[in-house]
Amino acid sequence: MEIEIQTTADGSNTLFVPALDEHYHSIKGALTESQHIFIKMGLHECKVAEPRILEVGFGTGLNAILTLAEAEGRGPIHYTTLERYPLSMEVIRQLGYDNLLEEKTASFFPTLHQVPWNEWQEITEKFRLRKIECDLTTLKIEEGYDVIYYDAFAPEKQPDMWTQEIFDKLYACMAPDGIFVTYCAKGVVRRMLQTAGFTVERLAGPPNGKREILRGRKSGER
Repeated sequence: MEIEIQTTADGSNTLFVPALDEHYHSIKGALTESQHIFIKMGLHECKVAEPRILEVGFGTGLNAILTLAEAEGRGPIHYTTLERYPLSMEVIRQLGYDNLLEEKTASFFPTLHQVPWNEWQEITEKFRLRKIECDLTTLKIEEGYDVIYYDAFAPEKQPDMWTQEIFDKLYACMAPDGIFVTYCAKGVVRRMLQTAGFTVERLAGPPNGKREILRGRKSGER
């Protein structure tokens, strides 16, 4: 699959897939988008001492490395990420994310991509990573996730990842009070999340980026 590296408005790079006419991140700021949607609106809302996070769409690893940085200041995080099309290390090196991160955090970025797939890896004392190479549509997901980062390609580009069956499956695998967050604020996605059982909020998107994003919560007692 042909991939192009492009610089976004905040100086961080993203990837563009010509065959899909799709970017991995917002062209208005890859780093800004990930920090706002998945960290600020997702992880920061979770009050669990040792959260279990499920990411759909490992991609460049940007969400994962930002979460690792958060773990160093808040406590252990257990991070499972799904990816159907892993990127090569050649592409990863060209992204230059390590130049945008604090030195201590940046040193772990290549490690996230180099460790083996499909098994738990201790990246730091406070960040455990498990990368699973799979197709979400056929994967049986274990239960108990406190936060879900939903970062699949857009519905019009990857419609099989935005179905009622998918959202029902994700709702079922979440712990009570779990938080689901995604960049996509389409009405049809909001309605499917509500049908699955989530209480859904429309929130302001990243600065100079998307106008709105979605966050869902699974109600219930632990």
